[in-house]
Amino acid sequence: RCAEILSIQAAGLAKRVSRLGKTSPLVIGVSGGLDSTLALLVAVEACDVHGWSRKRIHGMTMPGFGTTSLTQNNANELMRILGITHETIDIRQLALDTFRALGHRPLGVAIDDKTTVQSLQDDLVTRPHGDGDLVFENVQARLRTYLLMSRGFVLGTGDMSEQALGWCTYNADHMSMYNVNTSIPKTLVRFLVRHAASTHFDAECRDLLLRIADTPISPELLPPDAEGNIRQNTEEAVGPYELHDFFLFHFIRNGFTREKILHLAEHATFSTTHDPSTIRQSLEQFIDRFFKNQFK
Repeated sequence: RCAEILSIQAAGLAKRVSRLGKTSPLVIGVSGGLDSTLALLVAVEACDVHGWSRKRIHGMTMPGFGTTSLTQNNANELMRILGITHETIDIRQLALDTFRALGHRPLGVAIDDKTTVQSLQDDLVTRPHGDGDLVFENVQARLRTYLLMSRGFVLGTGDMSEQALGWCTYNADHMSMYNVNTSIPKTLVRFLVRHAASTHFDAECRDLLLRIADTPISPELLPPDAEGNIRQNTEEAVGPYELHDFFLFHFIRNGFTREKILHLAEHATFSTTHDPSTIRQSLEQFIDRFFKNQFK
């Protein structure tokens, strides 16, 4: 089944790309996380099947204030191993200039003419995140999309679960020219990456893909901790994806009521990993976010 899904994704992308001409670059933001890894693997599969050079894929890493060395190194290694075109643009100076123009204090840090990227980065690491800072996060996300769309035909990476929950930045990673992951829920993304690792690649790439599959899910927009570890965990913010994907399936595919979905979830194997209050709270959060974010 995983092989069939990957083939469908690659065939859909190839069909869309066939309308572009033979030289248009396929641009993708590679973060070192699950979603962009799957999108990149699909792009590579499409190129290999149709005889296009992998160099046609233009991978971009765009480290910001929340990027960790773990994901940055994973992204660079993946692009090197797969043999695609690679470019790195540090977006922090562009973000700092934008904060100045907006008169914004990221996470409460005052900015003046003497503020540098490094001084701001150092200040941010020591700041408590609290309720976060949407302007701080959204500026970085939108800068990345701006840079990607300035390079060519952008492949979207956001998955179905993120779209259902509205877990994307409007007019940023919310957009692309063609999204290969739009029908793939988050739990399936991890299955597909692991399947590709075990069936498509040699030991070096397989080990790297498995490391990526085990990396905590995070947008990496808020700064890491003092030791450089990921501090922004998506599932801590929106709830467990295995629950949300269960809710999404029964809500959309089967049209079940909230009460029936809750009953099923409480009697599924989740009862051994999530207590009843977590299941109920996650379902309420799913329903709330699903309808609030329909405009996306």
